[in-house]
Amino acid sequence: MAQCVQSVQEFIQDSFVPMVAVLCSEDAEKVTRKNNLNFAELVRPFCRLTSEGHIRDPNNMVQPVKNLRISVNNVVTRPTPGSGTLSPAQRRLLSEVVLSCQPPEGGVANVVTAGNYDLNFNDRSLKASAPWYSAWRETLLELSTSKLYTVTTPWFEAYRENFLQSMPASDHEFLNHYLACLLVVSSSEAVPVEQFLKLSQEQHRIQHSGEYTNPKWFIPNTLKYYVLLHDMSEGDEQRADAVYEDMKQRYGAQGCYLLKVNSRTFSAGADEQIPDPWSQYLHRNNMHTQVRNTAISTANTNASVDGVSNSLDGHPLQLDAASDSGSLDALDAMTSDPKRGTGGPVAGVVSHGACLTLSDHDRIRQFIQEFTFRGLLPHIEKNIRQLNDQLVSRKGLSRSLFSATKKWFGGGKVPEKSISELKSTSGLLYPPEAPELQIRKMADLCFLVQHYELAYSCYHTAKKDFLSDQAMLYAAGALEMAAVSAFLQTGAPRPYPAHYMDTAIQTYRDVCKNMVLAERCALLSAEILKSQGKYSDAATLLIKMTSEDSDLRSALLLEQAGHCFINMRNPMVRKFAFHMILAGHRFSKAGQKRHALRCYCQAMQVYKGKGWSLAEDHINFTIGRQSFTLRQPENAVSAFRHILTNDSQQTATQQGAFLREYLYVYKSVMEGSEAGLPQLPLPCINSSATRVYFGHERRLAEGEKQAATHVSLDQEYDQDLAAMWCHLEEQVVAAANRGVVPVNFQPTQCCLNSQTDNLRFPLAVVEEPIIVEVTFRNPLKVPLVLSDLSLLWKFTAKDFSKAQDVLTGEATGEAITNEKEVLAPTVRTGLINKQQHTKGSAILLCLLEAIYPIAIIHSVVFFMSSGQQTLDLLVVRGRQDLEIRGPRLNHTKEDKTLVRHGPDRRLDPIITPAMPLMEVFFLQFPTALLCGEIRKAYVEFCNVSSVALCGLRVASTHPDFFTFGGQATTPLTPVSPTSAENCSAYKTLVTHHGGQSSSTAAVKLVSAEDFGQTSGVVEIPVEGGTLRPGESTQLPLWLRGPDQEGVHEINFLFYYESTEKGGKISHRVLRHTVFICASRSLSVRASAYRSSIPLDQSQSQTREEETSGSMLVFIDVENINTSEAGVREFHIVQVSSSSKHWWLHKCINPAKEKGWSLSAHVCYGLFLDTSDAVEKYSFADLNLGNERIISSTTPCGDFFFRCCQTSESRRAGAASAESSSHGRTQGLGAAAGGTTDLASVFKKCNELDLNIIILWKAYVVEDNKQLILEGQLHVALQTIGKEACSPTQKEAQEMVLLKFKSELPPPVIQPSIEQLSHLIKTNLTYPETYSHPFVQESLCVVPVTLTLSNCSLAQVDVVIDLRHKTSPPSFNPESLEVHSSFTWLGQTQYKLQLKAQEVLCLALRACFLQTGVYNLNTPRVFAKPANQGVMCETSQQTASPALIIINNA
Repeated sequence: MAQCVQSVQEFIQDSFVPMVAVLCSEDAEKVTRKNNLNFAELVRPFCRLTSEGHIRDPNNMVQPVKNLRISVNNVVTRPTPGSGTLSPAQRRLLSEVVLSCQPPEGGVANVVTAGNYDLNFNDRSLKASAPWYSAWRETLLELSTSKLYTVTTPWFEAYRENFLQSMPASDHEFLNHYLACLLVVSSSEAVPVEQFLKLSQEQHRIQHSGEYTNPKWFIPNTLKYYVLLHDMSEGDEQRADAVYEDMKQRYGAQGCYLLKVNSRTFSAGADEQIPDPWSQYLHRNNMHTQVRNTAISTANTNASVDGVSNSLDGHPLQLDAASDSGSLDALDAMTSDPKRGTGGPVAGVVSHGACLTLSDHDRIRQFIQEFTFRGLLPHIEKNIRQLNDQLVSRKGLSRSLFSATKKWFGGGKVPEKSISELKSTSGLLYPPEAPELQIRKMADLCFLVQHYELAYSCYHTAKKDFLSDQAMLYAAGALEMAAVSAFLQTGAPRPYPAHYMDTAIQTYRDVCKNMVLAERCALLSAEILKSQGKYSDAATLLIKMTSEDSDLRSALLLEQAGHCFINMRNPMVRKFAFHMILAGHRFSKAGQKRHALRCYCQAMQVYKGKGWSLAEDHINFTIGRQSFTLRQPENAVSAFRHILTNDSQQTATQQGAFLREYLYVYKSVMEGSEAGLPQLPLPCINSSATRVYFGHERRLAEGEKQAATHVSLDQEYDQDLAAMWCHLEEQVVAAANRGVVPVNFQPTQCCLNSQTDNLRFPLAVVEEPIIVEVTFRNPLKVPLVLSDLSLLWKFTAKDFSKAQDVLTGEATGEAITNEKEVLAPTVRTGLINKQQHTKGSAILLCLLEAIYPIAIIHSVVFFMSSGQQTLDLLVVRGRQDLEIRGPRLNHTKEDKTLVRHGPDRRLDPIITPAMPLMEVFFLQFPTALLCGEIRKAYVEFCNVSSVALCGLRVASTHPDFFTFGGQATTPLTPVSPTSAENCSAYKTLVTHHGGQSSSTAAVKLVSAEDFGQTSGVVEIPVEGGTLRPGESTQLPLWLRGPDQEGVHEINFLFYYESTEKGGKISHRVLRHTVFICASRSLSVRASAYRSSIPLDQSQSQTREEETSGSMLVFIDVENINTSEAGVREFHIVQVSSSSKHWWLHKCINPAKEKGWSLSAHVCYGLFLDTSDAVEKYSFADLNLGNERIISSTTPCGDFFFRCCQTSESRRAGAASAESSSHGRTQGLGAAAGGTTDLASVFKKCNELDLNIIILWKAYVVEDNKQLILEGQLHVALQTIGKEACSPTQKEAQEMVLLKFKSELPPPVIQPSIEQLSHLIKTNLTYPETYSHPFVQESLCVVPVTLTLSNCSLAQVDVVIDLRHKTSPPSFNPESLEVHSSFTWLGQTQYKLQLKAQEVLCLALRACFLQTGVYNLNTPRVFAKPANQGVMCETSQQTASPALIIINNA
């Protein structure tokens, strides 16, 4: 149970006090009415004795009487209902008492820790009773320094006190029977003694005539105490004293008293402040809610307890109608303002005791003390002795009641009844003189004067008598008071008999059907059990007392049971919450809405956030309804918000009901509110998923135009793609700034989301829209309709340009907002259907060319209604704030230890002046190409802003995919795409039959600078370099299909600047992404070998190096397009070369037909010549048809150079990796360094910088129409004798083993055998046919010239051996053998030394013996670098045969 202000001992003592009746004359009533009080109300605040009294028991032992309180009431003769139930008036009064006593609103919260829960109660009271304290005084002293707080329930204490005071008197007990009667007469009476006589006769008539059943009197000889009331302001004091002296003579000095009152007049004491001790009794709704001060002294504590104890003694139901004004005022005060709570007396209530001074207060207090000590206590002591003597003398066996047994008190009973009658409430009635009732009277008298030991003995004895007689009502009463007496005995000689109480409660409830007595018994027992720390037993007892006959009682007891659960040693918090919910339900049924709301709110503290969603929904729904009923709409809205924001597990029907309730409450709140739009709980906004797009949305394609994709909210963010775009932007910015990226460069972010860098303020352009994508999620299973969505923004003018000086607030820096504009631009209406918990709907909100520059976008405003079809559709207007939390910081130590988040500024843009805005459209842009196919498209650039743009550039991830051409190399092409339908993308020349032979190439020298930049960034050749506002231009764009088949993603980044420099935004970009599906076309394999054939006579005369500048190139072309059914055949129309050192000379095997058709594959042999142009590229075109394509112009030359750049960048990357891996070889020694240089020399002599361009045409049938496709393939020959192919074959990467120890230094790089084999070039010059008359001369000698050419830049030692060998070449003379067919004459071995690039001719003679065909390629040539060992020697014999025919002449 909740803690009480009183201790349990004081509570029980104040529940059973001596009862004193009052009879007043009319004049005496007039005297007291001057103070707006009757006599009983006048003395009530002073009815607790401040000093200790004494009595003597039957054994003549002195018994102290401490802290005694008496109850003084007017005589009420109205009949009362039976003691089994409460009357409707009593029920209504108890309900009003509980209703008027409410917890304070806005008070200091009291947090009680129970287990793992911190329960917040809204009253703050000190713990006033604890089971481990033995006395009230010790409790207060301990509490003066204690920091423990607990919870009080003053409404329960008020109910309990009113309930105990309103209990009607019963015949089976005498505790609430009157012991004495005060006869009050005014001194102003003519003959006061006659009035006393009349009042005495009236009291005797009421008690003994039998006409009245009420009030009930304790003993026949009731104590009559005569009080003479003297009004000091009007009466004669001497006469009063004389009357009093006569009274003492007549009634004795101990039986009468002169009470002087009304010493103060209204006029005399207007400025004097006199305390009003009566207000706390007459306004019961205020008395139990005041917080006790723990630092007060013991005397003041007792006085304070005096003021609290008899709060409801003057019960309205116990007063006559004529003398009931004071309590009726109190009742009016209780019901006038139930929301008052713990406030003071209500304004307008009449003050009390206005004619009384402090001396009058002391006189009244002295009167009560004199009456009690000199009249009441002696009277009680005398009656105890008389009852004891009567009981003892009746049996005549013993004078001590403590040794009496049941047989000494037999007889005097009515005849026995049947069992059913015995177990009924009225089954057995004792006459007033029955010994059992005398024992009960004596026990009650002893109990009232705190003689608990004697009272327990009497109750115990009476209990046995009643049980033996089956008088169950009497027995239950004896058991109840015996248990209480045993508990109240000082020193606790015996334990508290809880089973007595359990038996009494069961008897009252089940046998006697008296719930009132059962409830009283349960309240007493629960307090006793609580004081002993038996909270579980107390809770069980209280729960058993709940029933359906009284919702108020059940609610209060369930609440107290809940408090018992949290006061246990191991708090049972969930049981507390459950019983608080039960109590709240019963409070609601009893009409106690405020208490019901309080119980549900306290229970919510336990259920909140623990995963019990259904319980939370029920509690919140009830709190919402109760709050709305109590006119607390804000609390109701808050409660309903919790139902709708959590992920509810309710059914769709229940959720719809919750939603309708919320909308109704919310709408009623908003109708009377003038504040701004509040936040709505639905739908849920995923703030972190908010995306912001700066700029116009992408314009859709018009006709054949295809708009640039750029950035849109439909695209998912990809980190790798973002890095790629940033890299492209860095490239193009560096190209625009002379190769240097500015220090303040920040990549452009058109669309911001949770994965972008939002630490900086984004930049937006004035008068351009800002599109915000807000992700809504509907947690309910019913649809929601959103309409008229708008964005709330706030702008603060700061550092504005002149174009925006007209804005208000710019000078003062005041914020401009659109919150007051209810009719904001409607953006979109959307229906959010029922969603899964992980899904949501995204709605785009756009600020369309806002008049004000926007600095902060902070909320979304919308109308919301339920999506269900109802006749009374509820539509509410509200908002939701966009609060985005930035990323968690993890830089400093504090950031790592604490949870800190950085800013997220995606909704805080900085508005910049106007910037150009460009749109790009593509015409005839393909989606599928053959590998190497050339296609011509068109690009249209449009400036849709009011600012001119310049510096148009483009960067791409595939720079070899497209070209805009150059002004110097671009051929004349049709202006519009429609006029170029069947035109070739190449620049062609018609070759006439009489002109140059088709087998001889045409050569042209071209510089690489003619084809634009060598970097990956391309300047777009716009006329004048500027696009004015509203202007558009169209440029041709040549495309080449990728060399590898598959789907290729190609990204373009268009860059442009404003002609007005100095803005906060230096440039703008436009993105475009295309996907090209590349299909296989041709496969080209090429290899180059040194030519052994001498040049023609005519050419050798024009060249200085006749024999060293020729090369054979073999090209193998294969049609690999097997999957495309539409491609009928390919035609090779031209073979071109591009190199700084070589050009194509002629075709060895030219075709006779126009072009070469490819069904499978074909092989070509080409002859190359050297070139003198070392700075320029030599383009040689060898056309195989009637048209020659000028390969040195756009687009052929452009794609050649772009492919060269791509391949060179790849080779540069590989070379840098190789150099970094071999960087550790530096410093190994001079010899190693020389060897490396020599190896590079040898490697260079084998390099071949030659690019072959294969131009082809393909005939395709598509839609019953034949199309001609053009294309070109590139083959880069880098090394002599090594095959190259196009498309490039991917080499399989070898697995490299991991190394876990330090690497050894790399070995010294030596020239390879392949490199050494190409040091010397050999050429045999001889007649192909030779005739000799063998008949005349048997030996035929033929002269042969052996030409040796040093192909390297180093000096080479050469050994020529003309002897035939069958074994592998090793210089061993013993392994030689003579050829039988022919032999070399003269010197057979030569040792020569050739300088760098030296050519040496050696004359030889071959001798033949007969006719035939002979192979003269038998000389073996060995070469080695000068000053090198034998290990570098290798054979230089060529592989091709040198055949000679010997004929007989």
